[in-house]
Amino acid sequence: MKVRLLQGAAIAALASVIAPAAWAQGNVQVAAANATGMALETVTVTAEKRETNLQKTPIAISVISAQNLEDSHAGSLLSLQDGSIPSLRVATFEARQSALTVGIRGIVPFDANQTARDQGVGVYIDGVYLGRQQGLNASLLDVERIEVLRGPQGTLFGRNAEGGALSIVAKAPTGVFEGRAVGGLGNYGSYNAELHQNFESFYNISLKVDGIIQHQDPTTLNPMSGQAGWNQYDRRGARVSALWQPSDKFSALLAADYSVDYNTPFFSQLINFNPYGKRVRTLAEVTAVAGAPASTINPLAGGLVQVHTERQYTSDIGTVQQPSLDLSKGAMATLKYAVLPNLELRSITAARGVDTHQWDNSGIEARNVFAPNANFGRYSLSDLKQTQFSQEVQAVGDFGESFTYVFGLYYFNEHARESAATPFTNVYNAFGNAFTIRSSNGSFGTGAITAANQGWEPGTRFLARASEANANSAAVFGQATYTPDALPDLHLTAGGRYTQDKRHGTLYTVNNRATNFPFTYDNSRFDPMVNVAYDLRENISLYAKYSTGYRAGGANDRSATFTAFGAEEVTAYEIGDKMNLLDGRLRVNIALWRMDRSDAQIDFDNVDTTPGSPTQGAHTEETRNAPGISTNQGVELDVSTLLTDELRAGLSYAYTDTEVPTAPFPFTGNTVVPQGSPFPVNVVYTPKNAASGYIDYERDLFGATFKFHIDGAYASRQYAFQAEFADVSPTASVTRPVAAKTDSSFIINSSVALANIKAGSGYATGTLSLWSRNLLDEEHIYRISAANRGTIGDYANFNPPRTYGLEFRIAY
Repeated sequence: MKVRLLQGAAIAALASVIAPAAWAQGNVQVAAANATGMALETVTVTAEKRETNLQKTPIAISVISAQNLEDSHAGSLLSLQDGSIPSLRVATFEARQSALTVGIRGIVPFDANQTARDQGVGVYIDGVYLGRQQGLNASLLDVERIEVLRGPQGTLFGRNAEGGALSIVAKAPTGVFEGRAVGGLGNYGSYNAELHQNFESFYNISLKVDGIIQHQDPTTLNPMSGQAGWNQYDRRGARVSALWQPSDKFSALLAADYSVDYNTPFFSQLINFNPYGKRVRTLAEVTAVAGAPASTINPLAGGLVQVHTERQYTSDIGTVQQPSLDLSKGAMATLKYAVLPNLELRSITAARGVDTHQWDNSGIEARNVFAPNANFGRYSLSDLKQTQFSQEVQAVGDFGESFTYVFGLYYFNEHARESAATPFTNVYNAFGNAFTIRSSNGSFGTGAITAANQGWEPGTRFLARASEANANSAAVFGQATYTPDALPDLHLTAGGRYTQDKRHGTLYTVNNRATNFPFTYDNSRFDPMVNVAYDLRENISLYAKYSTGYRAGGANDRSATFTAFGAEEVTAYEIGDKMNLLDGRLRVNIALWRMDRSDAQIDFDNVDTTPGSPTQGAHTEETRNAPGISTNQGVELDVSTLLTDELRAGLSYAYTDTEVPTAPFPFTGNTVVPQGSPFPVNVVYTPKNAASGYIDYERDLFGATFKFHIDGAYASRQYAFQAEFADVSPTASVTRPVAAKTDSSFIINSSVALANIKAGSGYATGTLSLWSRNLLDEEHIYRISAANRGTIGDYANFNPPRTYGLEFRIAY
């Protein structure tokens, strides 16, 4: 490993020396353009808890600006699923928009959609950590920028920033009367509206109000009248912020936000049937015995369910589907006080909460094994309520240019409670060529509530599980940078964070019976960081970084026993080179990195699809800390250039290689794969090769500004499940690992706009734009499960189809 890092350092240093000479050979056109004095704008980030120049900050960072979001018509974090930041991967958990999976550099959780589990990438809004996957897909409310910090951020961000951090920075009140209004229409019945209003400062108080509406009808229709389709959303959000600045030494920023998101999951469709060529049973055989013996498979429902290898726009079967509801809210106060000219004290206090009511019937035709008069349509229901409180205190200062520092204290408290049920909404007739919808209360007038006889209305559900969990985390941290007077180009940074995590909870219901499966987790740790940076030239900086991070331990809600598992830890090594060339018209950043992960948290997932089984539809998942060391390593390249005063372009590339040792198989009762035997696992949502690029062109036109934007993103095939297994034999019972990879993808987004249109004689200006996401209507499978290959076939979810629309903005 050390040899590889030394080789990488040599390559980076060589590039730094050669690059200026090579680019100096640029053509006359570029030299003439330089004479205008134009250059790429300086990008400011707060990754080190203070404002710094992106190019002078010695860590790997990508920044998504407000203009980037507007140009690509990105309305929520799920819009980043297209891969515009190659090392950042955003996906739905399962097929649900109600919870997002966020990963960086191969640190991607499979299932953190629970009360006592965490992501490996921290998501923050104005420095406040968001504790749950649920609610992450709320509308983005007037974002100034999104900073993507790649690699462990264990020192300054701490808990659960193992793979990196996603830091969302909202626009603050300006104290000037000004505003923006947005309205738009698009295909699939989409519309959006925004209002962002700043009010003139009074009594040193600046007030800002933001409101947003985003709506889209389903892209896959539901044949059942009165029911929602799939991949639709209706988001509403509001934010009020006030900035009080009684003097130039003190400020208090108060903000409160409230977001509501009604959405449905992406549609899960059957993409093959009986891939192992097992003997298909006759209707008489299935009528006699519903469950298929080894080496056989039940037929598809007669004429109702079809195999679809391309994106499906209408379900073959109508069913009950109502939108999930995600409600997120929060309030925060950020206080800053300049005690001395070179010392500022800060306090960030926040309380947040999430309420999620999940309704997921996306697998109506893809995950149901046919049997006469059998129930089908597994309706995955979940109600989660989470509250959190956090307090952070920072001291940020310096002793001149030679020594800067930040020290702080942090406290986080969280409580979460969740219950889940999986009733069936449909029932086949005796021949499988028709179906009826079951009663929403499940009773049909008689009988007790059971797994097979339950409804989806509250009070009629057979609770598969219910749990609650509490977490407390406290930390003290510090980081300092020293620049020797004798060596002003050398910057030595060291830091550390001591954290104590405590967590406890109870799985108090299993299979609708009261249980008492408690868990406790108590762990303390120290995460160090060392960074050596050197300014090889005024515009070229090299750095080498060592750091650690972790994802907290917990327990799996879907486990039958709520057994605790330990923290996942990572040790990271990174070298990088940041270059500003051609008088600031070309920016090149390179990073080579490696992460050694120990005690990796691995999920084994199983859903019973056997018709008539007492546990039909039951979802069991076990989490284990894998033995050995998992290795993630890669290379990242970011290039931005101002080709002319009117044309700019950029390119990013990420190569990521992952290796995970086998993990012990956790399930009992399997005669082919004994409990504890080694089982292969995969890193999810991590393409080996990913790239993105963009072109922006603008010029004056008839007193306004013509703007053209196009961006594209490519990702190679990747896994969507960590570990899957199925009976693969056409002649006997043979269980094997079967996890499959998704398709590769190439998505293009584009927009054309006429901006700075004068509106009357005042200061108001308008912008009219035509936008499209997935311009070429490319389709690919972004999520695939092979776990049901032995009983029916693979099911998959496709990316969204092409969307487009017209939008008008006015600024005043």
